[in-house]
Amino acid sequence: MDSSSSVKIVSKSFVKPKTLPEESKQPYYLSPWDYAMLSVQYIQKGLLFHKPPLDSIDTLLEKLKDSLAVTLVHFYPLAGRLSSLTTEKPKSYSVFVDCNDSPGAGFIYATSDLCIKDIVGAKYVPSIVQSFFDHHKAVNHDGHTMSLLSVQVCYFSIFGGLLGL
Repeated sequence: MDSSSSVKIVSKSFVKPKTLPEESKQPYYLSPWDYAMLSVQYIQKGLLFHKPPLDSIDTLLEKLKDSLAVTLVHFYPLAGRLSSLTTEKPKSYSVFVDCNDSPGAGFIYATSDLCIKDIVGAKYVPSIVQSFFDHHKAVNHDGHTMSLLSVQVCYFSIFGGLLGL
């Protein structure tokens, strides 16, 4: 793999749920397990795929955004942001997901001069793979200022792309 390979961000946007259920108007409080996970890094997964037989990448991106908007109807907290509430009497600190005051889930389109074999064929995970994920090195508590879910579509120059979650 060429050491000058790079990932170029082409566009960034946000996707909101197609419709919001009534319960999304209320705070979505975290469970004790969720609190324990606030200091852990985001879980990141990548899916490699071959280039689909489409006329344009714009068609694919619009279909993916639409599909994400429909999916977020069922998983609406992922389109929210973390918010904190501190009270003095009694003294407490709580974190919840605010589904109303958020731009939505992140959606990024990027390109790379890599091809899939540069990643799959490597003996060790190439450091450029970190560039495929928007929330690399972020911890869950960063959800106060970052989207809780970010999808990055990276289109490779040869043979396909990667969908990073």
